[in-house]
Amino acid sequence: MNLLDKIKEPADVKKLNNQELELLATDIRRELVRTVSRTGGHLAPNLGVVELTLALHSVFDLPRDKIIWDVGHQCYVHKMLTGRRSQFSTLRQFGGLSGFPKRAESPYDTFDTGHSSTSISAALGMALARDLKGEDYQVVAVIGDGALTGGMAFEAMNHAGHLKASLIVVLNDNEMSISSPVGGMAAYLSRLRTDPMYSRGKEELENLLNRLPHVGPRVLKIIDRMKDSFKYLVVPGMLFEELGFTYLGPIEGHNIARLKEVLQRARATRGPVLVHVITTKGKGYRPAETHPGRFHGVGPFDPDTGEPLTAGGPPTYTSVFGAELVRQGEKNNRLVAITAAMPEGTGLIPFARRFPKRFFDVGIAEQHALTMAAGLAAAGLKPVVAIYSTFLQRAVDQVIHDIALMELPVVLAIDRAGLVGEDGETHQGLFDLALLRSIPRMVIMAPKDEQELRHMLVTAIQHHGPAALRYPRGAGVGVPLTGAAQPLPIGKGEVLRPGRDVAILALGPLVYAALAAAGELAARGIEAAVINPRFVKPLDAELILTWAAKTGRLVMVEEHVLAGGFGSAVLELLAANGRERTRVQCLGIKDEFVPQGKPAVLREHLGLTPAGIIKAVQQVLEEEPVLTRHKLGTREISGG
Repeated sequence: MNLLDKIKEPADVKKLNNQELELLATDIRRELVRTVSRTGGHLAPNLGVVELTLALHSVFDLPRDKIIWDVGHQCYVHKMLTGRRSQFSTLRQFGGLSGFPKRAESPYDTFDTGHSSTSISAALGMALARDLKGEDYQVVAVIGDGALTGGMAFEAMNHAGHLKASLIVVLNDNEMSISSPVGGMAAYLSRLRTDPMYSRGKEELENLLNRLPHVGPRVLKIIDRMKDSFKYLVVPGMLFEELGFTYLGPIEGHNIARLKEVLQRARATRGPVLVHVITTKGKGYRPAETHPGRFHGVGPFDPDTGEPLTAGGPPTYTSVFGAELVRQGEKNNRLVAITAAMPEGTGLIPFARRFPKRFFDVGIAEQHALTMAAGLAAAGLKPVVAIYSTFLQRAVDQVIHDIALMELPVVLAIDRAGLVGEDGETHQGLFDLALLRSIPRMVIMAPKDEQELRHMLVTAIQHHGPAALRYPRGAGVGVPLTGAAQPLPIGKGEVLRPGRDVAILALGPLVYAALAAAGELAARGIEAAVINPRFVKPLDAELILTWAAKTGRLVMVEEHVLAGGFGSAVLELLAANGRERTRVQCLGIKDEFVPQGKPAVLREHLGLTPAGIIKAVQQVLEEEPVLTRHKLGTREISGG
């Protein structure tokens, strides 16, 4: 039995001496590699925080004390130490452990996280609540240097310093977010790590200057000014000190004894404290240390070599987007590309290499990315912002106020739209249509396959206003990528299969599930038309109303929430045109958050499969028009 087998709760960690904790760290890394090689997940971030997590569990009294993990992708070690080791093999699987902190999963998970730069705000809120209620416990936010590029983190630090609230911020500095961090903060932290002048202690400097003779008030003022100026040059963490935090560090983040010592000091300090910890992302597993970006979030792999287990197949939507953007960039020197710290994940690395001066990584700053894009567009360039659907949510005001209001020609390339999978509720891309569809002047597209994605990208680039195209994570359907991409007529769909009994309008790649369903229905004597709407806004009203009149029955299918999505748009169209008696079924995500699981498993669970579409068709064929009503996962309107 290794030491990890003996850990059932944080109290067991407290019983171990530093040498035993070092041995436990080795056991934990072995378990991390073994499990994540099977389930996939965030390996490198967790390998980097093993000693830090052990030190936190040794110093603080959980769950009375609160630890908030920013983003949360580094919480696997914390889960192992808080009674969930026996479930660890179910990590990120449907019905299993979440890959992020979840309050519903354990009392040791203080706050649900998944998006960056939120931890300090949440920690400040908890610290204020503690003080208002007269309670006594510690609140700790663990945030990475990449997340510290997000403006929300500084908003929270500015407020915490102003209030002089007692909380601890642990800055886990591994010189990485998902990709290497960018900007002035990254450069500042680099100086703190590497410049020997920054290793001088603040107390030592203060003692030195205070021993200088004070000869008269003028000399005293000069010395005071000199002290302030000199501190900016040599005292580590002056930026944080000016924000009102006591700065402790930098600390070597894989030395458990030193970490415990500094955390104890932070615990005893009144007011806000920042502990700067230097760690190595991927620590202890050579492939992850060598390629921390690739092992930030990884699929199943061979633990001996680090090589992925996935077989070859069609190119991903992301890679098709990236390749086409390069082709368009060669034709149009006004085209620029923007990412918020996700150059690899959004497929922009080829564009960045080909056009380095026309590529901008703004760090984890989605709001800034969108407004900067607006500025570029206002000055005559054509910006393409590649962004995950889940992260676009963070910048909706910028889309409305800074882009759409001025009808600026910004392209939103919305990656990971729909069911993303194992990352769960915080990362599913299920709200983008509802958020964007209500915005005037927006054009919104969804390609059925990777070839149509190429055409839609060109359509968006050539459009003279804001345009968005949403496409899923993972491999395409395998259609040939032939010929030059051509613009599509805006607001026009296509009929892929005629039919007299019912029309299925399926959005994006679900078109292929609809075609499969129509084939099975034909064998049962039911003729179902299949329509690829292509555009969510503007809808092809003529096409939809024609087929509503022909069949009297419509089934809409989308990988998106039903409220405000594509189906809702069609219902609004029918109501506005006196087609209330059309029998309608809407398949999509009902009023719920979707948990983690492989996308195929989730689609089966949600009925977004050929079988689910067949069931919806049978319902719409069997039911007689009645009063308007809502059903689980479906909707019907009738009357008039």
